[in-house]
Amino acid sequence: MIENPRADELVDAVAKWIDSIRPSLPPRDAFLARVAANVLSVVKREILLGPQADAAAVERLSQLLGMSGDVKTLNALLCERLRSGDMNAETPGLLAALKANITDQIAIDQPHYSATGS
Repeated sequence: MIENPRADELVDAVAKWIDSIRPSLPPRDAFLARVAANVLSVVKREILLGPQADAAAVERLSQLLGMSGDVKTLNALLCERLRSGDMNAETPGLLAALKANITDQIAIDQPHYSATGS
């Protein structure tokens, strides 16, 4: 098995290359290059943080729902229970689990986001 370069290192290298040529591009292409570099940053964070975020979500949702499964299955079950009214904002642990899952996802998608505005 090839260990280097890792996927996150390859993504990072491409993003750095895009950033290095961006100043020499026409304005529209420079903008699109910046968008592409940002997308690659999200991909890199997904590679690095996604497995841990999924594992944590599975743990939280498994405890909340009283069953095991993968994150997609557990999310679908949670949505089903919310739609049916079997669970709601008063369900013990629900809001804490949702907040933790969202916080983990924001760390991947928008790591500089601050809900407090600071």
